[in-house]
Amino acid sequence: MVTLRIPQVFATIKEESALQLAYHRLLSSRFSTHRVPCQLPCARLRSHSSAMSSSQVTLGVIIGNRDFFPDKLVAEARQDLAQLFGEFGISPVWLTPEQSKLGGVETHGEARRCADLFRAHRDSIQGVLVCLPNFGDEKGVADTLKLAPLNVPILIQGYPDDLDKLDVIRRRDSFCGKISVCNNLRQAGIAYTLTTRHVVHPLDASFREDLRRFLAVCRVVRGLRSARIGAVGARPGAFNTVRYSEKILERHGISVTTVDLSEILGQANKLEATHARVTGKIDEIKAYANASAVPPARLLQMARLGVVLDDFVAAQHLDATAIQCWTSLQQNHGCNVCTSMSMMSEALLPSACEVDVTGVLTMYAMQLASNSPSALVDWNNNYGGDLEKCVLFHCGNWAKSFLPDAKIANAPILGSTLGVENTWGALDGRTPASPLTFGRITTDDTAGIIRAYVGEGQLTNDALATFGNRAVAQVPKLQKLMHHVCREGFEHHVVMNASHTAAILEEAFTRYLGWQVYHHEARELA
Repeated sequence: MVTLRIPQVFATIKEESALQLAYHRLLSSRFSTHRVPCQLPCARLRSHSSAMSSSQVTLGVIIGNRDFFPDKLVAEARQDLAQLFGEFGISPVWLTPEQSKLGGVETHGEARRCADLFRAHRDSIQGVLVCLPNFGDEKGVADTLKLAPLNVPILIQGYPDDLDKLDVIRRRDSFCGKISVCNNLRQAGIAYTLTTRHVVHPLDASFREDLRRFLAVCRVVRGLRSARIGAVGARPGAFNTVRYSEKILERHGISVTTVDLSEILGQANKLEATHARVTGKIDEIKAYANASAVPPARLLQMARLGVVLDDFVAAQHLDATAIQCWTSLQQNHGCNVCTSMSMMSEALLPSACEVDVTGVLTMYAMQLASNSPSALVDWNNNYGGDLEKCVLFHCGNWAKSFLPDAKIANAPILGSTLGVENTWGALDGRTPASPLTFGRITTDDTAGIIRAYVGEGQLTNDALATFGNRAVAQVPKLQKLMHHVCREGFEHHVVMNASHTAAILEEAFTRYLGWQVYHHEARELA
């Protein structure tokens, strides 16, 4: 692997300002899509939600039509969709009534016009909605998508009929037409997503939930196909478990940028204690979590490290980082990097410890699905004799959204060999009860594929007397899950998110990314 050098930090005031601006722009971009409120009882995430709710998502829209059905059905569908898009902040790319009959797609000529329109907006379209107010023309829909190969998720919706409107002039037959459209797309090798109900009105609460999940699938697919991950330092020598295939990730559009840890530490140690960005970072750390117990000299080292990591992320336009968090940092810089990692994860720039690249990729995927921070944790301990509960743990780098009582402390486990005085920077805090999605992505080098598992459960408020970042998880059929994790050779690291988004991840991973997924105790559709 080639190690990329980060730019000299603070070579000139102009360069420094440019890196600061780049980092702040990168943070701002994290709030560029509609955000679903996190389920943790934490005001910080609710503020994130409001910050992201005003931006728009762009969907290509195909309104299928068949000319011997009433024209008014297409016009009514367009009105229904316009209302729905307004509620969701969706910007539609669709034919106007001037470009085709009623703005629908039926003939091959209309399919070509719609495909031309989609190609012109290729960079902005995140997904496609196929709406069938009547039977629709399956060839028109399929031709559009073949002529404009956007390679984005596609949602198929059909209107329901009313029992008192099955006469010739008011019937829809979308129930049947949707089957024909799906048949044609399957023939063409085009992946698509189905609604919970086979036919459903677009203003129905069930479809609103379908659309919310679909938009999340679009975020996951779009984000992972172009993800950029920074690997800071080599993996800890004792941890073969975090090995991964950079080439397999690259084949799926996921790039890894490496940097030697010595370069990061070298740049950090050159920073003057009185530099404005260092003192500003100290203030930022103090505002982030209770740092009253941290010795000033260790807080200074934490700040220096945080500034250089910010610049590395900005200079390389990274979506996430995986960092060598022991033992070189403690031995050569005198602190833990946990607080910086927590701050980045909270800012939706997920950061994982122990150079766990596929772990942080999982964090990023779950963040995209839920629009809330994720955390890398250990499947760490049994919870007494309860076979469906376990303890989740790590030294201290979880986003503070998981830690309402977070304080900056040291790391007793690492401190036992490295000196407790060299481990300041680990967060200490307990995660309260919340929904739980857990999962893990891994590269299977032997098979040349990406595999994953996902599932859902709950975080609980059960008593837990220990230190570090900690939580109690309740997972249905936990023993079955642990058998799968061990039998399939997954890592001991798992990712948690305070949401129920496993179905979104499975849909994105399997249907659109082509990954193998085990969905633990997946819920059947009603």
